[in-house]
Amino acid sequence: MSITALGLVALLTGCGGGQARWATPTSPSTGATPAVSGAPSASGPAAASPPSPDADCGPWGCAQQRRFDAAAALVKTKPGYLGLVVVDRQTGAVWRTGTPEHVMWTSSTIKLAIATSVLERGRTGEVTVDAQARQQIAAMFSVSDNDAADALWKRYGKDAMVRRFTQVYGMTGLTFVPGSPRYWGFMKASAEDLRRLMSYVLDKLDPADRDYIVGAMRHVGQIQQWGVWAAGAALQPGTKDGWSIESDPGGKHWCTSAVGFAGPNARYIVAVMYHLPPGSGTIDAGVHAVSDAVATVFGAPTPAPVTVPDPSTGL
Repeated sequence: MSITALGLVALLTGCGGGQARWATPTSPSTGATPAVSGAPSASGPAAASPPSPDADCGPWGCAQQRRFDAAAALVKTKPGYLGLVVVDRQTGAVWRTGTPEHVMWTSSTIKLAIATSVLERGRTGEVTVDAQARQQIAAMFSVSDNDAADALWKRYGKDAMVRRFTQVYGMTGLTFVPGSPRYWGFMKASAEDLRRLMSYVLDKLDPADRDYIVGAMRHVGQIQQWGVWAAGAALQPGTKDGWSIESDPGGKHWCTSAVGFAGPNARYIVAVMYHLPPGSGTIDAGVHAVSDAVATVFGAPTPAPVTVPDPSTGL
């Protein structure tokens, strides 16, 4: 499995004027009576001040809502199941499109949960995290190393680790694939599960471990420079990608997914998962679909300038 990467750019002008790319979203409307300007005149009450240009566009503002609309339209053109969620950690606003609650193969995105668990348990003294384990964690983030994930999985609890993922990290929809080994490579979750995992890392993990993970996700190897990476270098995105060819009713199909963040202080959480239809679709199509959706959300160029992993490297 892999990680995401991409560029950003472009402004979209919103209702009543331009808005800088990824400016601070406006606060949600409170429904309060508009402020009155000036003193009442003899002929009647003073006129209410005109509404904000973004008043009808929700908490994100009109320019960003246009980007969301474009991303939603793009997602609708893709066959199969594609779910995308974006969260503003500053305002709490959430935007989603497609099938963000549909459970899909996690591929290597689950390595973020494995790393989080090992680091957190090491911090409390429950387990020992030595130099070898840290090298393996680094390899999972950099090149999505499967051997490293295998070693950490076996050393730190195997399937017993998953209880922490579901009960502590909020991945309530995470399950092992029925009929398959209880192994990290045979799991399914939704984009909502991934965004809750990312939220835990950014908001609840020990600051030292959080900063390590943020740095690792911002400096992934070329094989993972797609997905959330497509938000563009100016937004300092971080990503953990996953890609694999899997079997489901109907036949084998590609899965591409990414979870990460973008913006100053990792302000925006992004989770995207794509289950291409059985018997059709390629890793190239999957990587570009999730990357272009992210790029569109952040006003970056499309087709996004990404690196498509070699299909033989899957997981």
